[in-house]
Amino acid sequence: MTLPPPIVDSHCHLDFPELADELDQVIARARAAGVTRMLTICTKLRNEPQVRAIAEGHDGVFYAAGTHPMSVADEPMASVDDLLAVAAHPKCIGIGESGLDYHYTAASAALQQDSLRIHIEAARRSGLPLIIHARAADEDMAAILSQEHARGGFGCVMHCYSSGAELARVAVGLGFYLSMSGIAAFPKSAELRAIFASAPLERILVETDAPYLAPPPYRGRRNEPAYTVHTAQVGAELFGLDYAEFAAATSGNFDRLFTKAVA
Repeated sequence: MTLPPPIVDSHCHLDFPELADELDQVIARARAAGVTRMLTICTKLRNEPQVRAIAEGHDGVFYAAGTHPMSVADEPMASVDDLLAVAAHPKCIGIGESGLDYHYTAASAALQQDSLRIHIEAARRSGLPLIIHARAADEDMAAILSQEHARGGFGCVMHCYSSGAELARVAVGLGFYLSMSGIAAFPKSAELRAIFASAPLERILVETDAPYLAPPPYRGRRNEPAYTVHTAQVGAELFGLDYAEFAAATSGNFDRLFTKAVA
């Protein structure tokens, strides 16, 4: 029996109820599809113990923790020390997701910016990469990332990238990574696919953002890490590679960014 090429789902939410209720089966299906490693993201620090437990209980599952920008108005403001304490866990390999989302939560823009800068400082001090959520905030995001990077370097991935070409240019110019989700596989996402195709292959990751954003042919259904392969097939076509080559390239990129996953 030929095993599928190994690939990483660089961003999912295994603690969300849509997946947590059948977690072992979800992880088994992912592994059968060749998704040998998964990074599950904690979006509220008060939920960190549950997310940590998932990572501790499954080989090949790692986690990151932070405060999602859409939650900052309803959650206690995390401190740098709060984030550093979580980052010390052996299976915590990233900071976030943090960022800016002005689509639904523009009223909390100032709080989001404060939280983002705190997460950046935690990434800088811990040496772990920052996981960024960006929506409808391209100018402010580009400005903050550029300002903060000038103060001291940090690693970063623009998760589920769906913003414009200019923010992508800024991010890649800072040495950051762009992560391709199922959105890039949607038929109407030609402009987004062009943004990915113009970026260096060595700066591309692939993710599901499960349980959201299932790629075709599962669009409209619950997403899960096994479906990483469908988005990766689109990525392989964009870069003129076969699937195994693209899987190897994006997995290698993941290892270069999330170095703690291979330590």
